[in-house]
Amino acid sequence: MEILTAEQAGLTGAIPKEIGNLRNLGVLEMDLNSLRGHGLPNLEQLCLGSNTLTGVIPDSISNASKLTKLDLISNRFSGPIPNSLGSLKLLEILNLGRNNLTCASSSSESELRFITSLTNCRFLRVLWVVDNPLNGTISVSIGNFSTSLQNFAASNCTIKGDIPAEIGIGSLKVAIVIDLSSNQFSGDIPSTVGGLQNVIKLFLDDNRLQGSIPESFSGLISLEFLDLSQNNLSGVIPKSLEALQRLTYFNVSFNRLRGEIPNGGPFMNFTKGSFMSNEAFCGAPWLQFPPCDSNSHHRSKNRRVLLIVFASLGIASLVLALTIVLLLIRGRRRNHTPAQNDLLPKIVHERISYHELRRATDGFSESNLIGTGSSGSVYKGILADGTSFAIKVFNMQMEGAFKSFDNECDVLRNLRPRNLTKVISSCSNLDFKALVLDYMPNGSLEKWLYSHNYYLDITQRLDIMIDVACALEYLHHGYSTPVVHCDLKPSNVLLDVDMVGHLTDFGIAKLFSAAESLVQTTTLGTVGYIPPGDAFG
Repeated sequence: MEILTAEQAGLTGAIPKEIGNLRNLGVLEMDLNSLRGHGLPNLEQLCLGSNTLTGVIPDSISNASKLTKLDLISNRFSGPIPNSLGSLKLLEILNLGRNNLTCASSSSESELRFITSLTNCRFLRVLWVVDNPLNGTISVSIGNFSTSLQNFAASNCTIKGDIPAEIGIGSLKVAIVIDLSSNQFSGDIPSTVGGLQNVIKLFLDDNRLQGSIPESFSGLISLEFLDLSQNNLSGVIPKSLEALQRLTYFNVSFNRLRGEIPNGGPFMNFTKGSFMSNEAFCGAPWLQFPPCDSNSHHRSKNRRVLLIVFASLGIASLVLALTIVLLLIRGRRRNHTPAQNDLLPKIVHERISYHELRRATDGFSESNLIGTGSSGSVYKGILADGTSFAIKVFNMQMEGAFKSFDNECDVLRNLRPRNLTKVISSCSNLDFKALVLDYMPNGSLEKWLYSHNYYLDITQRLDIMIDVACALEYLHHGYSTPVVHCDLKPSNVLLDVDMVGHLTDFGIAKLFSAAESLVQTTTLGTVGYIPPGDAFG
Protein backbone atom coordinates (compact mmCIF):
# COMPACT_ATOMS: atom_id res chain seq x y z
CA MET A 1 0.00 0.00 0.00
CA GLU A 2 1.38 3.41 -1.01
CA ILE A 3 -1.53 5.81 -0.25
CA LEU A 4 -3.97 5.72 2.70
CA THR A 5 -6.69 8.38 2.81
CA ALA A 6 -9.33 8.64 5.54
CA GLU A 7 -10.36 12.32 5.51
CA GLN A 8 -13.63 13.30 7.28
CA ALA A 9 -14.33 9.66 8.12
CA GLY A 10 -15.51 10.26 11.68
CA LEU A 11 -12.54 8.38 13.14
CA THR A 12 -11.75 8.65 16.85
CA GLY A 13 -9.14 7.34 19.24
CA ALA A 14 -5.45 6.76 18.66
CA ILE A 15 -3.66 6.07 15.39
CA PRO A 16 -2.80 2.32 15.41
CA LYS A 17 0.90 1.77 15.79
CA GLU A 18 0.63 -1.12 13.33
CA ILE A 19 0.34 1.42 10.50
CA GLY A 20 4.03 1.93 11.06
CA ASN A 21 4.61 -1.54 9.59
CA LEU A 22 3.41 -0.35 6.16
CA ARG A 23 6.92 0.23 4.84
CA ASN A 24 5.77 1.24 1.36
CA LEU A 25 3.20 3.77 2.60
CA GLY A 26 3.96 7.10 0.94
CA VAL A 27 0.92 9.26 1.75
CA LEU A 28 -1.23 9.24 4.89
CA GLU A 29 -4.16 11.70 4.93
CA MET A 30 -6.51 11.73 7.94
CA ASP A 31 -7.62 15.38 8.05
CA LEU A 32 -10.82 16.45 9.79
CA ASN A 33 -11.26 13.47 12.12
CA SER A 34 -11.12 13.23 15.90
CA LEU A 35 -7.91 11.27 16.18
CA ARG A 36 -5.49 11.47 19.05
CA GLY A 37 -1.98 10.13 19.47
CA HIS A 38 1.43 10.68 17.87
CA GLY A 39 2.60 11.03 14.29
CA LEU A 40 4.25 8.35 12.14
CA PRO A 41 7.71 8.16 10.56
CA ASN A 42 8.82 6.99 7.11
CA LEU A 43 6.30 8.87 4.97
CA GLU A 44 6.52 11.23 2.01
CA GLN A 45 3.40 13.18 2.99
CA LEU A 46 1.82 13.29 6.44
CA CYS A 47 -1.45 15.25 6.66
CA LEU A 48 -3.18 15.09 10.05
CA GLY A 49 -4.80 18.53 10.17
CA SER A 50 -7.94 19.38 12.19
CA ASN A 51 -7.81 16.47 14.64
CA THR A 52 -7.28 16.35 18.41
CA LEU A 53 -3.74 14.98 18.38
CA THR A 54 -1.88 15.78 21.60
CA GLY A 55 1.59 15.56 23.06
CA VAL A 56 4.84 16.69 21.52
CA ILE A 57 5.78 16.37 17.88
CA PRO A 58 7.98 13.24 17.93
CA ASP A 59 11.62 13.50 16.90
CA SER A 60 11.10 10.20 15.07
CA ILE A 61 9.46 12.11 12.21
CA SER A 62 12.95 13.09 11.18
CA ASN A 63 13.54 9.45 10.18
CA ALA A 64 11.24 9.95 7.19
CA SER A 65 13.99 11.13 4.92
CA LYS A 66 11.62 11.32 1.91
CA LEU A 67 9.03 13.50 3.65
CA THR A 68 8.05 16.49 1.47
CA LYS A 69 4.89 17.64 3.25
CA LEU A 70 4.07 17.75 6.96
CA ASP A 71 0.66 19.23 7.81
CA LEU A 72 -0.34 19.15 11.50
CA ILE A 73 -2.52 22.29 11.53
CA SER A 74 -5.35 22.66 14.09
CA ASN A 75 -4.40 20.01 16.63
CA ARG A 76 -3.31 20.14 20.27
CA PHE A 77 0.40 19.52 19.93
CA SER A 78 2.46 21.19 22.65
CA GLY A 79 6.09 21.69 23.55
CA PRO A 80 8.81 23.07 21.28
CA ILE A 81 9.05 22.59 17.53
CA PRO A 82 11.73 19.88 17.28
CA ASN A 83 15.06 20.94 15.81
CA SER A 84 15.24 17.51 14.22
CA LEU A 85 12.85 18.71 11.50
CA GLY A 86 15.89 20.35 9.97
CA SER A 87 17.15 16.94 8.88
CA LEU A 88 14.20 16.54 6.47
CA LYS A 89 16.24 17.61 3.45
CA LEU A 90 13.36 17.18 0.96
CA LEU A 91 10.72 19.01 3.01
CA GLU A 92 8.73 21.52 0.92
CA ILE A 93 5.64 22.31 3.02
CA LEU A 94 5.56 22.60 6.83
CA ASN A 95 2.26 23.64 8.41
CA LEU A 96 2.22 23.62 12.23
CA GLY A 97 -0.34 26.41 12.71
CA ARG A 98 -3.04 26.54 15.39
CA ASN A 99 -1.48 24.31 18.03
CA ASN A 100 0.01 25.01 21.46
CA LEU A 101 3.66 24.93 20.41
CA THR A 102 6.12 26.97 22.45
CA CYS A 103 9.73 28.08 22.53
CA ALA A 104 12.36 25.55 23.58
CA SER A 105 13.28 27.77 26.55
CA SER A 106 11.00 29.27 29.16
CA SER A 107 12.70 32.66 28.80
CA SER A 108 10.76 35.19 26.68
CA GLU A 109 14.08 36.46 25.26
CA SER A 110 15.12 33.07 23.87
CA GLU A 111 15.55 32.65 20.15
CA LEU A 112 13.23 30.38 18.20
CA ARG A 113 15.83 27.73 17.48
CA PHE A 114 13.71 25.76 15.05
CA ILE A 115 14.20 28.60 12.54
CA THR A 116 17.93 27.95 12.51
CA SER A 117 17.42 24.21 12.07
CA LEU A 118 14.96 24.68 9.19
CA THR A 119 17.54 26.61 7.18
CA ASN A 120 18.89 23.15 6.28
CA CYS A 121 15.67 22.37 4.37
CA ARG A 122 16.81 23.77 1.02
CA PHE A 123 13.54 22.95 -0.80
CA LEU A 124 11.20 24.50 1.80
CA ARG A 125 8.51 26.57 0.03
CA VAL A 126 5.85 27.08 2.74
CA LEU A 127 6.38 27.60 6.49
CA TRP A 128 3.28 28.20 8.60
CA VAL A 129 3.47 28.46 12.41
CA VAL A 130 0.54 30.87 12.98
CA ASP A 131 -1.48 30.93 16.22
CA ASN A 132 1.07 29.28 18.51
CA PRO A 133 2.33 30.77 21.81
CA LEU A 134 5.97 30.60 20.71
CA ASN A 135 6.96 33.53 22.96
CA GLY A 136 10.50 34.13 21.71
CA THR A 137 12.62 36.16 19.31
CA ILE A 138 13.53 35.57 15.68
CA SER A 139 17.14 34.66 15.04
CA VAL A 140 19.29 36.44 12.45
CA SER A 141 19.54 33.04 10.79
CA ILE A 142 16.19 33.83 9.16
CA GLY A 143 18.25 35.29 6.33
CA ASN A 144 19.64 31.81 5.61
CA PHE A 145 16.32 30.24 4.66
CA SER A 146 15.90 28.30 1.46
CA THR A 147 15.92 30.36 -1.71
CA SER A 148 12.72 28.46 -2.52
CA LEU A 149 10.75 29.84 0.47
CA GLN A 150 7.71 31.70 -0.86
CA ASN A 151 5.28 31.80 2.06
CA PHE A 152 6.34 32.55 5.65
CA ALA A 153 3.49 33.11 8.16
CA ALA A 154 4.07 33.53 11.89
CA SER A 155 1.17 35.75 12.97
CA ASN A 156 -0.23 35.72 16.51
CA CYS A 157 2.77 33.89 17.99
CA THR A 158 3.80 36.35 20.75
CA ILE A 159 7.13 36.91 18.99
CA LYS A 160 9.12 39.76 20.57
CA GLY A 161 12.18 41.88 19.90
CA ASP A 162 13.32 43.54 16.70
CA ILE A 163 12.65 42.37 13.16
CA PRO A 164 16.11 41.16 12.03
CA ALA A 165 17.71 43.20 9.28
CA GLU A 166 18.64 39.90 7.62
CA ILE A 167 15.00 39.43 6.60
CA GLY A 168 15.59 41.54 3.50
CA ILE A 169 19.17 40.79 2.54
CA GLY A 170 19.34 37.00 2.82
CA SER A 171 17.63 34.22 0.94
CA LEU A 172 14.22 35.25 2.30
CA LYS A 173 14.14 38.19 -0.10
CA VAL A 174 12.60 35.88 -2.73
CA ALA A 175 9.49 35.32 -0.55
CA ILE A 176 6.08 36.24 -1.95
CA VAL A 177 4.05 36.36 1.30
CA ILE A 178 5.40 37.39 4.73
CA ASP A 179 2.94 37.63 7.63
CA LEU A 180 4.34 38.73 11.01
CA SER A 181 1.16 40.44 12.22
CA SER A 182 -0.34 40.36 15.73
CA ASN A 183 2.94 39.85 17.57
CA GLN A 184 5.00 42.04 19.90
CA PHE A 185 7.76 43.21 17.56
CA SER A 186 9.32 46.49 18.67
CA GLY A 187 11.94 48.90 17.40
CA ASP A 188 12.23 50.31 13.89
CA ILE A 189 11.29 48.55 10.68
CA PRO A 190 14.68 47.67 9.15
CA SER A 191 15.39 49.47 5.89
CA THR A 192 16.54 46.15 4.44
CA VAL A 193 12.87 45.15 4.11
CA GLY A 194 12.97 47.23 0.94
CA GLY A 195 15.05 44.44 -0.59
CA LEU A 196 12.04 42.10 -0.72
CA GLN A 197 11.50 42.77 -4.41
CA ASN A 198 9.33 39.68 -4.95
CA VAL A 199 7.02 40.09 -1.96
CA ILE A 200 3.36 40.56 -2.90
CA LYS A 201 1.80 40.60 0.57
CA LEU A 202 3.54 42.07 3.63
CA PHE A 203 1.70 42.13 6.96
CA LEU A 204 3.37 43.86 9.93
CA ASP A 205 0.19 45.15 11.58
CA ASP A 206 -0.77 44.92 15.25
CA ASN A 207 2.75 45.10 16.69
CA ARG A 208 4.74 47.70 18.63
CA LEU A 209 6.91 48.97 15.80
CA GLN A 210 8.28 52.50 16.09
CA GLY A 211 10.11 55.02 13.97
CA SER A 212 9.28 56.00 10.42
CA ILE A 213 8.21 54.07 7.34
CA PRO A 214 11.50 53.36 5.52
CA GLU A 215 12.06 55.16 2.22
CA SER A 216 13.38 51.82 0.96
CA PHE A 217 9.79 50.53 0.78
CA SER A 218 9.72 52.10 -2.67
CA GLY A 219 11.84 49.12 -3.75
CA LEU A 220 8.99 46.67 -3.09
CA ILE A 221 8.14 46.69 -6.78
CA SER A 222 5.88 43.60 -6.66
CA LEU A 223 3.92 44.67 -3.57
CA GLU A 224 0.11 44.49 -3.72
CA PHE A 225 -0.88 44.35 -0.02
CA LEU A 226 0.84 46.36 2.75
CA ASP A 227 -0.58 46.52 6.28
CA LEU A 228 1.29 48.60 8.90
CA SER A 229 -1.74 49.48 11.03
CA GLN A 230 -1.92 49.42 14.83
CA ASN A 231 1.72 50.25 15.57
CA ASN A 232 3.52 53.32 16.94
CA LEU A 233 4.95 54.55 13.64
CA SER A 234 5.64 58.28 13.35
CA GLY A 235 6.83 60.75 10.73
CA VAL A 236 5.39 61.00 7.23
CA ILE A 237 4.36 58.54 4.53
CA PRO A 238 7.24 58.52 2.01
CA LYS A 239 6.14 60.11 -1.25
CA SER A 240 8.32 57.56 -3.03
CA LEU A 241 5.62 54.95 -2.33
CA GLU A 242 3.68 56.50 -5.22
CA ALA A 243 5.95 54.37 -7.45
CA LEU A 244 4.35 51.13 -6.19
CA GLN A 245 2.01 50.77 -9.15
CA ARG A 246 0.74 47.30 -8.15
CA LEU A 247 -0.30 48.34 -4.65
CA THR A 248 -4.04 47.76 -4.17
CA TYR A 249 -4.30 47.59 -0.35
CA PHE A 250 -2.56 50.01 2.02
CA ASN A 251 -3.32 50.49 5.71
CA VAL A 252 -1.45 52.72 8.17
CA SER A 253 -4.37 53.46 10.50
CA PHE A 254 -3.90 53.72 14.26
CA ASN A 255 -0.34 55.04 14.25
CA ARG A 256 1.20 58.46 15.00
CA LEU A 257 1.86 59.55 11.43
CA ARG A 258 1.41 63.10 10.16
CA GLY A 259 2.07 65.29 7.14
CA GLU A 260 0.96 65.14 3.53
CA ILE A 261 -0.65 62.00 2.14
CA PRO A 262 0.90 61.08 -1.23
CA ASN A 263 -1.51 61.90 -4.06
CA GLY A 264 -0.04 59.99 -6.98
CA GLY A 265 0.07 56.42 -8.20
CA PRO A 266 -2.05 53.97 -6.19
CA PHE A 267 -2.91 56.48 -3.43
CA MET A 268 -5.76 57.92 -5.50
CA ASN A 269 -7.64 54.64 -4.98
CA PHE A 270 -7.35 54.30 -1.18
CA THR A 271 -10.15 55.20 1.22
CA LYS A 272 -10.05 57.30 4.36
CA GLY A 273 -10.08 54.14 6.50
CA SER A 274 -6.49 53.46 5.41
CA PHE A 275 -5.31 56.59 7.25
CA MET A 276 -7.69 56.97 10.21
CA SER A 277 -6.60 57.62 13.82
CA ASN A 278 -3.22 59.24 13.20
CA GLU A 279 -1.83 62.53 14.48
CA ALA A 280 -2.22 65.07 11.70
CA PHE A 281 -2.58 64.15 8.04
CA CYS A 282 -3.19 66.79 5.38
CA GLY A 283 -3.70 66.88 1.63
CA ALA A 284 -5.72 64.25 -0.24
CA PRO A 285 -8.84 66.42 -0.70
CA TRP A 286 -10.82 63.42 -1.97
CA LEU A 287 -10.40 61.98 1.56
CA GLN A 288 -11.56 65.26 3.19
CA PHE A 289 -8.26 65.93 4.96
CA PRO A 290 -7.27 69.59 5.41
CA PRO A 291 -5.11 71.19 2.74
CA CYS A 292 -1.36 71.32 3.32
CA ASP A 293 0.66 74.50 3.47
CA SER A 294 2.36 74.83 0.09
CA ASN A 295 5.55 75.93 1.84
CA SER A 296 5.36 73.33 4.59
CA HIS A 297 8.61 71.65 3.63
CA HIS A 298 10.53 74.93 3.91
CA ARG A 299 8.72 76.25 6.93
CA SER A 300 8.18 73.13 9.04
CA LYS A 301 11.05 73.98 11.40
CA ASN A 302 9.83 77.57 11.77
CA ARG A 303 6.33 76.31 12.47
CA ARG A 304 7.58 74.08 15.26
CA VAL A 305 9.42 77.03 16.80
CA LEU A 306 6.34 79.23 16.51
CA LEU A 307 4.18 76.53 18.06
CA ILE A 308 6.49 76.30 21.07
CA VAL A 309 6.55 80.09 21.46
CA PHE A 310 2.79 80.49 21.23
CA ALA A 311 2.18 77.57 23.57
CA SER A 312 4.46 79.15 26.18
CA LEU A 313 2.70 82.50 25.92
CA GLY A 314 -0.63 80.76 26.43
CA ILE A 315 -4.06 82.25 26.55
CA ALA A 316 -2.79 85.68 27.63
CA SER A 317 -1.05 86.24 24.30
CA LEU A 318 -4.12 85.18 22.33
CA VAL A 319 -6.33 87.55 24.29
CA LEU A 320 -3.87 90.39 23.69
CA ALA A 321 -3.78 89.66 19.95
CA LEU A 322 -7.57 89.62 19.78
CA THR A 323 -7.78 92.94 21.62
CA ILE A 324 -5.36 94.58 19.19
CA VAL A 325 -7.31 93.27 16.19
CA LEU A 326 -10.60 94.58 17.56
CA LEU A 327 -9.08 98.01 18.20
CA LEU A 328 -7.69 98.19 14.65
CA ILE A 329 -11.03 97.16 13.15
CA ARG A 330 -12.91 99.69 15.23
CA GLY A 331 -10.39 102.40 14.28
CA ARG A 332 -10.93 101.73 10.59
CA ARG A 333 -14.68 101.84 11.10
CA ARG A 334 -14.48 105.32 12.67
CA ASN A 335 -12.67 106.63 9.56
CA HIS A 336 -15.66 105.78 7.38
CA THR A 337 -19.15 107.13 7.26
CA PRO A 338 -21.10 105.62 10.20
CA ALA A 339 -24.07 104.69 8.09
CA GLN A 340 -22.03 103.26 5.21
CA ASN A 341 -23.41 99.74 5.62
CA ASP A 342 -26.94 101.09 5.61
CA LEU A 343 -26.32 102.53 2.14
CA LEU A 344 -25.43 99.09 0.75
CA PRO A 345 -28.21 97.33 -1.11
CA LYS A 346 -29.89 94.57 0.84
CA ILE A 347 -29.29 91.05 -0.38
CA VAL A 348 -32.21 89.83 -2.43
CA HIS A 349 -32.99 86.15 -1.89
CA GLU A 350 -35.11 84.54 -4.55
CA ARG A 351 -37.41 81.76 -3.44
CA ILE A 352 -36.77 78.22 -4.65
CA SER A 353 -39.38 75.47 -4.87
CA TYR A 354 -39.60 72.41 -2.64
CA HIS A 355 -39.33 70.14 -5.69
CA GLU A 356 -36.05 71.77 -6.75
CA LEU A 357 -34.60 71.21 -3.28
CA ARG A 358 -35.81 67.62 -3.22
CA ARG A 359 -34.20 66.96 -6.59
CA ALA A 360 -30.95 68.64 -5.50
CA THR A 361 -30.63 66.35 -2.45
CA ASP A 362 -31.85 63.09 -4.03
CA GLY A 363 -35.00 63.22 -1.96
CA PHE A 364 -33.17 64.44 1.16
CA SER A 365 -31.28 61.16 1.29
CA GLU A 366 -29.01 60.25 4.20
CA SER A 367 -26.04 60.09 1.85
CA ASN A 368 -26.33 63.87 1.46
CA LEU A 369 -26.87 64.58 5.17
CA ILE A 370 -24.13 66.87 6.50
CA GLY A 371 -25.34 67.26 10.08
CA THR A 372 -28.27 67.71 12.44
CA GLY A 373 -29.07 70.28 15.10
CA SER A 374 -31.76 71.37 17.50
CA SER A 375 -33.80 73.10 14.81
CA GLY A 376 -33.39 70.67 11.88
CA SER A 377 -31.00 69.02 9.46
CA VAL A 378 -28.47 70.26 6.90
CA TYR A 379 -28.04 68.54 3.52
CA LYS A 380 -25.57 68.99 0.70
CA GLY A 381 -27.36 69.65 -2.56
CA ILE A 382 -26.48 70.38 -6.18
CA LEU A 383 -28.84 72.83 -7.85
CA ALA A 384 -29.73 72.95 -11.52
CA ASP A 385 -26.71 75.08 -12.42
CA GLY A 386 -24.36 72.46 -10.95
CA THR A 387 -23.32 74.52 -7.94
CA SER A 388 -23.07 72.85 -4.53
CA PHE A 389 -25.02 74.38 -1.66
CA ALA A 390 -25.92 73.57 1.94
CA ILE A 391 -29.68 73.28 2.51
CA LYS A 392 -30.87 73.80 6.08
CA VAL A 393 -34.27 72.10 6.50
CA PHE A 394 -36.16 73.12 9.64
CA ASN A 395 -37.93 70.39 11.62
CA MET A 396 -41.47 71.69 11.75
CA GLN A 397 -42.36 69.16 14.47
CA MET A 398 -39.98 70.88 16.89
CA GLU A 399 -41.33 73.61 19.12
CA GLY A 400 -40.18 77.01 17.96
CA ALA A 401 -39.25 75.92 14.43
CA PHE A 402 -41.44 78.61 12.81
CA LYS A 403 -39.96 81.27 15.06
CA SER A 404 -36.41 80.07 14.43
CA PHE A 405 -36.89 80.20 10.63
CA ASP A 406 -38.52 83.63 10.70
CA ASN A 407 -35.89 84.95 13.11
CA GLU A 408 -33.01 83.73 10.94
CA CYS A 409 -34.59 85.29 7.85
CA ASP A 410 -35.15 88.60 9.66
CA VAL A 411 -31.53 88.75 10.76
CA LEU A 412 -29.82 87.61 7.56
CA ARG A 413 -31.90 89.66 5.13
CA ASN A 414 -30.53 92.85 6.72
CA LEU A 415 -26.88 91.85 6.89
CA ARG A 416 -24.14 92.06 4.34
CA PRO A 417 -22.06 88.88 4.62
CA ARG A 418 -18.73 89.62 6.26
CA ASN A 419 -17.46 86.36 7.73
CA LEU A 420 -21.10 85.33 7.92
CA THR A 421 -22.62 82.36 6.11
CA LYS A 422 -24.27 83.72 2.96
CA VAL A 423 -27.93 82.92 2.27
CA ILE A 424 -28.47 82.07 -1.40
CA SER A 425 -32.21 81.44 -1.35
CA SER A 426 -35.07 80.12 0.76
CA CYS A 427 -38.14 77.92 0.52
CA SER A 428 -41.18 78.41 2.71
CA ASN A 429 -44.72 77.04 2.83
CA LEU A 430 -47.08 75.87 5.57
CA ASP A 431 -45.35 72.55 6.28
CA PHE A 432 -41.81 73.05 4.90
CA LYS A 433 -39.21 75.72 5.51
CA ALA A 434 -35.58 75.72 4.37
CA LEU A 435 -32.65 78.04 3.76
CA VAL A 436 -30.16 77.57 0.92
CA LEU A 437 -26.71 78.56 2.18
CA ASP A 438 -23.17 78.71 0.86
CA TYR A 439 -21.60 75.24 1.05
CA MET A 440 -18.59 75.11 3.37
CA PRO A 441 -16.50 72.09 2.26
CA ASN A 442 -14.30 72.02 5.38
CA GLY A 443 -17.18 71.66 7.81
CA SER A 444 -17.37 73.11 11.31
CA LEU A 445 -14.63 74.39 13.59
CA GLU A 446 -15.79 71.84 16.18
CA LYS A 447 -14.69 68.98 13.91
CA TRP A 448 -11.22 70.49 13.51
CA LEU A 449 -10.76 71.15 17.23
CA TYR A 450 -11.97 67.89 18.72
CA SER A 451 -11.27 65.16 16.13
CA HIS A 452 -8.04 63.14 16.00
CA ASN A 453 -8.22 63.09 12.19
CA TYR A 454 -8.00 66.86 11.75
CA TYR A 455 -5.35 69.38 12.71
CA LEU A 456 -5.07 73.17 12.91
CA ASP A 457 -1.69 74.81 13.35
CA ILE A 458 -1.30 77.93 15.47
CA THR A 459 -1.47 80.25 12.44
CA GLN A 460 -4.75 78.75 11.24
CA ARG A 461 -6.23 78.98 14.74
CA LEU A 462 -5.29 82.65 15.00
CA ASP A 463 -6.72 83.39 11.53
CA ILE A 464 -10.05 81.72 12.40
CA MET A 465 -10.16 83.60 15.70
CA ILE A 466 -9.75 86.87 13.78
CA ASP A 467 -12.50 85.81 11.33
CA VAL A 468 -14.93 85.23 14.21
CA ALA A 469 -13.89 88.50 15.84
CA CYS A 470 -14.58 90.36 12.58
CA ALA A 471 -18.00 88.73 12.33
CA LEU A 472 -18.89 89.74 15.90
CA GLU A 473 -17.55 93.26 15.43
CA TYR A 474 -19.75 93.66 12.37
CA LEU A 475 -22.82 92.25 14.12
CA HIS A 476 -22.38 94.47 17.17
CA HIS A 477 -21.08 97.69 15.62
CA GLY A 478 -20.92 97.50 11.84
CA TYR A 479 -24.64 97.96 11.18
CA SER A 480 -27.08 100.56 12.45
CA THR A 481 -29.15 97.84 14.14
CA PRO A 482 -26.96 95.73 16.48
CA VAL A 483 -27.32 91.95 16.39
CA VAL A 484 -26.43 89.55 19.23
CA HIS A 485 -25.83 85.99 18.00
CA CYS A 486 -26.66 84.33 21.38
CA ASP A 487 -25.34 80.89 20.37
CA LEU A 488 -21.63 81.28 19.63
CA LYS A 489 -19.82 77.91 19.75
CA PRO A 490 -17.38 75.94 17.53
CA SER A 491 -20.15 74.02 15.77
CA ASN A 492 -21.61 77.33 14.56
CA VAL A 493 -18.37 78.42 12.89
CA LEU A 494 -18.03 76.94 9.38
CA LEU A 495 -14.84 76.84 7.30
CA ASP A 496 -14.77 77.42 3.55
CA VAL A 497 -12.34 75.92 1.05
CA ASP A 498 -9.65 78.44 2.10
CA MET A 499 -10.17 77.72 5.84
CA VAL A 500 -11.82 81.12 6.37
CA GLY A 501 -14.27 81.12 9.28
CA HIS A 502 -17.95 82.04 8.78
CA LEU A 503 -20.47 82.46 11.58
CA THR A 504 -23.78 80.61 11.05
CA ASP A 505 -27.08 79.64 12.76
CA PHE A 506 -28.95 82.81 13.71
CA GLY A 507 -32.01 80.90 14.95
CA ILE A 508 -32.02 82.55 18.38
CA ALA A 509 -30.18 85.76 17.47
CA LYS A 510 -31.46 89.04 18.88
CA LEU A 511 -31.96 92.02 16.55
CA PHE A 512 -32.04 95.25 18.58
CA SER A 513 -33.99 98.30 17.49
CA ALA A 514 -32.73 101.80 18.17
CA ALA A 515 -34.98 102.10 21.22
CA GLU A 516 -33.81 98.84 22.82
CA SER A 517 -30.97 98.51 25.27
CA LEU A 518 -28.09 96.16 24.62
CA VAL A 519 -28.38 94.92 28.19
CA GLN A 520 -29.97 91.45 28.17
CA THR A 521 -31.26 90.09 31.47
CA THR A 522 -32.62 86.76 30.20
CA THR A 523 -29.88 84.29 29.31
CA LEU A 524 -30.04 82.87 25.80
CA GLY A 525 -27.88 80.10 24.34
CA THR A 526 -27.12 76.48 25.00
CA VAL A 527 -26.20 75.05 28.39
CA GLY A 528 -22.64 73.79 28.08
CA TYR A 529 -21.44 76.79 26.08
CA ILE A 530 -22.13 79.45 28.74
CA PRO A 531 -20.94 79.84 32.34
CA PRO A 532 -22.74 77.43 34.73
CA GLY A 533 -23.79 80.33 36.93
CA ASP A 534 -25.64 81.93 34.01
CA ALA A 535 -27.14 78.67 32.80
CA PHE A 536 -28.81 77.75 36.07
CA GLY A 537 -29.28 80.99 37.89
